[in-house]
Order: sequence, then structure tokens, then C-alpha cells
Amino acid sequence: MKALVTGATGFIGGNLVRELLKDGHDVRALCRAGSDRSNIEGLDVEVAVGDLRDRDSLGPAMEGREALFHTAALYSLWSPNPGDFVRTNVEGTTNILEAAMEAEVERVVYTSTASVFGHWKGGLIPDEKNSSSLDEIVDGYHRSKFIAEEQALEFCNRGLDLVIVNPTAPIGPWDPKPTPTGRIVLDFIKGRMPAYIDTGINIADVRDVARGHILAYEKGRAGERYILGNRNLTLKELLEALAGVTGMSAPRVRLPYGLAMTLAHVEHLLSVKLLSKRPRIPVAGVRMARHPMYFDSSKAVSELGMPQTPIETALRDAVSWFREREALGAAA
Repeated sequence: MKALVTGATGFIGGNLVRELLKDGHDVRALCRAGSDRSNIEGLDVEVAVGDLRDRDSLGPAMEGREALFHTAALYSLWSPNPGDFVRTNVEGTTNILEAAMEAEVERVVYTSTASVFGHWKGGLIPDEKNSSSLDEIVDGYHRSKFIAEEQALEFCNRGLDLVIVNPTAPIGPWDPKPTPTGRIVLDFIKGRMPAYIDTGINIADVRDVARGHILAYEKGRAGERYILGNRNLTLKELLEALAGVTGMSAPRVRLPYGLAMTLAHVEHLLSVKLLSKRPRIPVAGVRMARHPMYFDSSKAVSELGMPQTPIETALRDAVSWFREREALGAAA
């Protein structure tokens, strides 16, 4: 397979590149000029310089490719320029899928998010049959991904052979920014989590998520969506699992939701308004935590054969990777 991977320098994309190379595929990575490429440094990857927001730069990157894995996105629960979510995640997706149609690629795997299916409300755990609405989504990132997924399905209706994958919360190595889930791991090992809130999350090994992308290309049905996840855990259980793999103590204090929201607003005022810095506790993240983000990934397991690596393995490898980066002075 000759594949183009967008977002190859990021978390899911970087692990996907490694899985593709492991299988012997020819990989080209779309990278912005001047972007940090350390996550794919030393890998046998061809780099094509381009930008999702620049339609004219995408044609040359797509030339001669059989597959497109579109993992790139502005993934954050806060941005100083909220319009960037639309420009990158919505308009950028339209641009790359137009380029894929023009290049007549054989198949596209588009990376969405499981959050488009809504949240668990105490009844059945959401799966691909669930539907949500834009009004239910509280932050710019997830709103933009909801809209972008709808656009991807429109391209499928226009004849593009496209499969959608919806990762839950991946954990593991090669998380350079880090992602919001990786931030939990990093903050834990740095002793920055004195308390927790009553919420839940579905965790999956990022390498299983990457493998799920390849399986979706090989076995997925065009126009179908597949939740790439594994285990539903309360945040307390996740922190206890981290304690188990690190030997550190898990926090025992549970913060009431109202207090957590107050702290997030104070943090926003101090960091954003006064210091012009990224907040460590995004208000949107606390709002999302009001409802557990549990999902049912059995469709991806049964139809695609997505692996289900024990979560403890993913956590152990994430901890090791962050500690190695910290030793190099790279972890924030």
C-alpha cells in the first residue's frame, strides 16, 4: 500500500506511521513547513510539505497514493483562536477529501472522535447507532469534529470510498504535546493531581487504535463508523491503575463538580486573561467531565478484529515514554 498520512507528527498519526511501516507499507507524511517532526524522526517516511488549509498544496502530496489516512486535527480543549478549529478540522477536512477524490485514491480512513455519539447518561452505553446533536457539544474542538464527520459522510455519498473511525481516549507512547488524556498521565507522575472528580472515560492503547485504522482500511465497510476503544473506567479507577504501574499513590480526595468548575474559571482568569497562557484546567474539560464518556467498541472488535491490549500495558508504556522525555527536558 502507498499511503498518505496526515497528522503523522501527532499522537495517533505517529503511532499509525509506525504500524504501517511494520507492515511494510510505503508511507508519505503530510507536514506543514517548519513543523516539529521529531515524532517521526529516523523513520523511513517520505515527507510532503503541505497544509490542510492550503488546498493547492495537497494535490502534489496525494499524487500516486492508494490510501489516505486523515488523522490530522487541531486537538485541544482550549485555543486562543477558536476559529482555528473550523479552519483546520472542518475546512481542512474538506480540502483533503476533495484532493483525495481528484487523485482517485482507492480508500480513505477518516479519524473522527467517539464523542460525536454523545455521552453515557446512565442507560445503555453509546455505540455507533447512537446519535448526538451539535447543541449538546460544549467545546470548539468536538463541535468542529462533529461537523467534519458530517462532511466526510457527504463525500462518501458523492462516491468517495471512505471509512470513519471514532477513537475514544488513546493512551501510550509518542504523545508529544501531550493530548488531554496524556496530560492526565503526565500530571499524575509529576504529582500534579491532588484530587479527582467523579467522571469516567473509555481508554484504549494508542497502538491498538493505530492498528484499528489499518484494519478499517482492509476490512471496514464504506460509509460505516467504528468506535476504536477498549475499557470503560471511572477517573478514580484510571488513577488507581496508574498508581499500580508507577508505585505512586493515587489521590483520595474527590472534588465536587461545582468546586471543580469554580477552580477552572479562576484558572482561566489567571492564565488566559492575566498571563496569556494556556489554562491547565480548561473549562470545557470540566464541563465534559460532568457525564462519563463511556462507549461500546464491540463493533470494531467483531468486524475489524481490533486488538484489546490490557490498559495496564498502555499506561506503563505511556509512563515510561513521558519519563524518558522528562529526562531529556522535553515533557511540559
